[in-house]
Amino acid sequence: MQNNVRKQITLYSDGSSLGNPGPGGYGGILDYRGKRKSYSGGEEHTTNNRMELTAVIEGLKLLKEPCDVHVVSDSSYVVKAINEWLANWVKKDFAKVKNPDLWRAYLEAAKPHHIKATWVRGHSGHEENEICDRLAREEAEKIKNRKQT
Repeated sequence: MQNNVRKQITLYSDGSSLGNPGPGGYGGILDYRGKRKSYSGGEEHTTNNRMELTAVIEGLKLLKEPCDVHVVSDSSYVVKAINEWLANWVKKDFAKVKNPDLWRAYLEAAKPHHIKATWVRGHSGHEENEICDRLAREEAEKIKNRKQT
């Protein structure tokens, strides 16, 4: 029976863009029993929603085995899509849905996992969300500064 028990992972994530679209970044933290791994990245020309979703996708890609994943995000777009909208979007083959490329990438990354998402208010002192926000903003700033020099 022990082999069927999946690891319980919390994936904290956030995205940022300086301008919408503009230089953007994402940040995340994977937490397994108090052991944490942070990650971040960015793109030169993107939107806030794309970075919010990319943060989740990149976190899922880091997992090396099927897990129960609790996504914690301040993006109601990402949380509602994962919990409510996605099944219908798939049925409609993403007709009239923004970011279908990323939602397909999310589905691929999510395949082996059981995922539920919870929304938290951004910029309200939630420790992990604040860290992810800082990581995302730092990445966006790096890209912006690189473009200016």
